[in-house]
Amino acid sequence: METVLETQGLGKAWRTYPTGLARAAEVLSLGALRTHRPYWALRDVSLSLPRGAALGVVGANGAGKSTFLKLLAGATAPTEGRLRVAGRVAALLELGAGFHPELSGRENALTTGVLLGRSRREMRACMDELLEFAGVRHAADAPLRTWSSGMAMRLGFATALFVEPEVMILDEVLAVGDLDFQKKCVDAVAAFRRNGGSLVLVSHSLYDVRQICDEAVWLRDGTVASTGDPARVTGLYSAWYGECEDAQGDPRLEPGPERPRLRAVELEGVTPGDPVDTLETGQLLEVRVAWENPTGAPLQLGVTFTRQDRTLVCAAGTQAAGAILEGRSGVATLRIPQVPLLAGRFTLVAHLLDEAGVHRHHERAAERELLVLQAGPELGLVQLPHAWSVEAAQEVTPAALPGTAPQELHR
Repeated sequence: METVLETQGLGKAWRTYPTGLARAAEVLSLGALRTHRPYWALRDVSLSLPRGAALGVVGANGAGKSTFLKLLAGATAPTEGRLRVAGRVAALLELGAGFHPELSGRENALTTGVLLGRSRREMRACMDELLEFAGVRHAADAPLRTWSSGMAMRLGFATALFVEPEVMILDEVLAVGDLDFQKKCVDAVAAFRRNGGSLVLVSHSLYDVRQICDEAVWLRDGTVASTGDPARVTGLYSAWYGECEDAQGDPRLEPGPERPRLRAVELEGVTPGDPVDTLETGQLLEVRVAWENPTGAPLQLGVTFTRQDRTLVCAAGTQAAGAILEGRSGVATLRIPQVPLLAGRFTLVAHLLDEAGVHRHHERAAERELLVLQAGPELGLVQLPHAWSVEAAQEVTPAALPGTAPQELHR
């Protein structure tokens, strides 16, 4: 498969000076006097991106993600290593960056598109469609200083998208604008990939990285800590970072009256119709989720279990089970015959997603937290179905003799 992006031993060192006077002394000496110290923001990064694939980049603040994207976009030169990018690159490192406040939205989009590699004729040909996609056609000829920040961000995303690059670099931009525009962004990125475009996505939303990307890389202190399958990499990063997404759901995901939404999330135990907030490990639990969908488009549903210390313990979704939510309303039931959770207090959150399982329409937590009690001495998060096998060895030999009958202890 053709590779559109490849790095080998890529590194970037920024110069740091103790004082402004020291910087001036080095400049005036034409390099004969070295007063700076190198700060390695990125070092020894080697990876490749096939055409049509998506690479997710995760890491804590200061891990080197922004420096890595600037190198890919050509905004700065590497200090060491090699970088090869095939084709046109559109980088959204900061939506609206480079826009001039005195120029109109139309003029800013035209200028930015030309700087990204399109001709003026090509940009004029797609301008009406671009402005319509961004939802700013009514203000296209007004100076950008009169726009809201959200309108400018939508214009920045639409401009980069309509440039039709071979490689698109996105830095925390899939959550711009309202829910309708976020859905547009997700669909547009999916269409971009279907048409053979390659994507590099930096996001603190590990869910987006897992759902959108084919491969992920975790940057830690400027070096690659892990790379490979997105679920594995994001799991390692999440465990190291010690945090998870807000268990109460994202307040920004409150939809309007004409959007898909969750009406209720109820917990039931052994007795049907009887709400429950306490049960023991191994007992039955049913999570009943009422939803409505004025659009009628197919939907997916997921439920997450998060402990009181903000540890995401487990999740279950309709997509993995081959189910789907169809129609304009209904109730979906998640049945767990034997709850494996050990003692603790858990928050259950339902997530209403689009058909692809990427865009989150709405999130809603169960009104009651679930208190799980246990009778056994097990430790940890969940009870593991297991069996022990013990073989007694004779004292005369360190290994068990053939034919020794094992004792099996089941739980």
